[in-house]
Amino acid sequence: MIISASRRTDLPAYYSAWFFNRLREGYVFVRNPVNPHRISQIRLSPDVVDGIVFWTKNPLPMLEHLDRLRPYPFYFQFTLTAYGDDVEPGVPKKGRVLIPAFQRLADLIGPERVLWRYDPIFLSRTYSMAYHIRQFEALAKRLRGYTTKCTISFLDFYRNTAKNTAPLQLLPFSPAQQRSLAAALAEIAHSCSIRLESCAEPLDLHTCGIEHGRCIDAALFSSLTGYPIEAKKDPNQRKACGCMESIDIGAYNTCRASCRYCYANHSAKTVCKNVQAHRPDAPLLTGTVLSDDTITERPMTSCIRSQLQIL
Repeated sequence: MIISASRRTDLPAYYSAWFFNRLREGYVFVRNPVNPHRISQIRLSPDVVDGIVFWTKNPLPMLEHLDRLRPYPFYFQFTLTAYGDDVEPGVPKKGRVLIPAFQRLADLIGPERVLWRYDPIFLSRTYSMAYHIRQFEALAKRLRGYTTKCTISFLDFYRNTAKNTAPLQLLPFSPAQQRSLAAALAEIAHSCSIRLESCAEPLDLHTCGIEHGRCIDAALFSSLTGYPIEAKKDPNQRKACGCMESIDIGAYNTCRASCRYCYANHSAKTVCKNVQAHRPDAPLLTGTVLSDDTITERPMTSCIRSQLQIL
């Protein structure tokens, strides 16, 4: 099974100590986001964990501890946009902190395991199409040789994202505009030896030279392990999502980056409460097991076929 760490929060940036403690203990508790009194116990031993995907905007707290991940195949989805503090108030400065962090991470684990995300893309008076093209090119040139792939997507409007982005005064973004911008970004990426893919986009960008991507990618894990992966599409993701099935060990309303486009934080008050309830040595990311909680060990099996892949 693949572990997603995590679509729901930035574990590397804010909870790396907790994550490594859970690896050492060999298990983690995860509350069901729909029925919070149901807790799954997830085994984290290498015999059942086929790989780990990290999602982050800042991997720096993890960089000195990557040796602890040796038993596991892993890679990073590193979101690096051109937005400012008005959009990503809790994210460190891009030029001074995050681009060097991206480059250092790639030097440590290889560019094929540090995948760049430039998403979500939206338009406003500040963030025009010309702005995105100019800034994407600047980023791509600095990341050339440090990654092999970039994933893009356009902003999806959930209830909380629509509310949180209201101060940004977003502009209409037609499919024709999206295709035009995607084509320009694809050309820039290609010139920097970076493959551009889309994430869960219903819009067909094939004519722009952009294929539908898979953020949790069985083919990539097969190449990292040398073994073929028996992968099923994740039924819990959107229809346009191509990711293989995984188990997410994060929790909603725990990310401190406070990005205005975030779908995972519903309430700043709840985030504050959950952050205060976090303990690095606890099996749950936030809070404790309550008397009316039910803990069930989730069945887990490896997705790796027994025979060695012939390359």
